[in-house]
Amino acid sequence: MKLYLAPLEGITSYIYRKALYQCFDGFDKYFIPFIRAKQNLNFSGREKKDISPENNSGMYAVPQILTRNADDFLRTANQLKEYGYQEVNLNLGCPSRTVVTKYRGAGFLAKPDALEQFLEEVYGRINIRLSLKTRLGMEDEDEFEHLLEIYNKFPVTELIIHPRVQTDYYKNKPRMEYFLKALEISKNPVVYNGDIFTEDSYKQKLAQIFTTTVTHAENRTKAVKTSLPESNRNTVLESGKGKQLSAVMLGRGVLANPALFGEIRGTQALTKERLWEFHERLLADYSQEMSGERNVLFKMKELWGFLIHSCPEEEKLMKKIRKAQHLAEYEGVVSELFCRMREHE
Repeated sequence: MKLYLAPLEGITSYIYRKALYQCFDGFDKYFIPFIRAKQNLNFSGREKKDISPENNSGMYAVPQILTRNADDFLRTANQLKEYGYQEVNLNLGCPSRTVVTKYRGAGFLAKPDALEQFLEEVYGRINIRLSLKTRLGMEDEDEFEHLLEIYNKFPVTELIIHPRVQTDYYKNKPRMEYFLKALEISKNPVVYNGDIFTEDSYKQKLAQIFTTTVTHAENRTKAVKTSLPESNRNTVLESGKGKQLSAVMLGRGVLANPALFGEIRGTQALTKERLWEFHERLLADYSQEMSGERNVLFKMKELWGFLIHSCPEEEKLMKKIRKAQHLAEYEGVVSELFCRMREHE
């Protein structure tokens, strides 16, 4: 099964992606957090660094675009193709209030007619592969039936589904029954995204997906064989096949365990030595690229907000990390933390 890294705004920048790629097993695709498509075609300094081929060397990277204007999207996609990218992704999933109030991200799902018109114009003119990352709707999961009808009208490279609605943000459980229905009737390859934090949760999700799809397929085959003449059976069965699961996208689970990809593949476990190397690369690159130790400290503390799950027994030292006011103080606490972690091995 192919595994993708989700685009997490403000977190999985090129610095994070490079360190992850260099220290842990590689993902099949690395999605770059969204670029805001603009009329003037000028990428910001941050965006230029994030999409620079040099900063994504060795990775199959996919830039994500945020907009509801087809012309702006196409101009941005064409410019990204000139950078050497083979695929772009449309963000239809961001639940942030500041985004959705402008009918972008998941907010675009509230305007299905405008979305269909947008996709018709874009797919009619685009000259690069285009995947979609979507939620089920804005407020009600039943909105997804109509949205899926729209998606099925276009040659979507991959339909990445996070089976929550916008108002869920990241609360409540993914609505798996809607994802499974999409897997059954989508005309495009489908990718699952949502709530995979461990190797066990990955296996449980896949077991749920494949058990249900196999059951549906068996029931459908039985129904066709008992209701149609033999000469028509194969035609009906072939024409009605839904798409198989194309890949699984991992997000917040990787932030808590950067080796999650390797653990799922059975090729690499999270060791304290590898985690230390990852930490040191991030610290060095953030220190080089960001101005002022306060900004570097903020990024490193943000990182430990997720990594705390890798060492829950060290809560006292975690509190010291959160309270650190200077990099020297922070580095001293982190060194002590890793020494303690090695002692517990």
